[in-house]
Amino acid sequence: MSQDLSDLVRSEMALVKVDFQESVRHAGVGAGLFGTAGVVALFGVGALVAAAVLALALVLDAWLAALLVGVALLLVAGVVALVGRRQVAEATPPVRHSADSLKADVEAVRHPHTTAATPEGRTP
Repeated sequence: MSQDLSDLVRSEMALVKVDFQESVRHAGVGAGLFGTAGVVALFGVGALVAAAVLALALVLDAWLAALLVGVALLLVAGVVALVGRRQVAEATPPVRHSADSLKADVEAVRHPHTTAATPEGRTP
């Protein structure tokens, strides 16, 4: 029984490690996408500034083109920011799920003849 519990704890720790790595990966991707959104937004602001300059010069065709490019870049920045937010939201800490699973496994080893449900809804 002691060896089973030791093996169970080792496997649960490996699961925590994998869950944590997945969480960190999502956070990294989300942060990179937020950075990309910032750069694209900066280009959008530059294009909008160029549009304002050209508007003052009363070159209708040129400022209108610059305005359209600026708006398009800002729309791209918004989409990238939304995707980045979704990635960061998926980076929830996995420790609570793993801790609950470990507690259920320890109880299952201590009381092997009970049929209590585990946190995932399965019976041991």
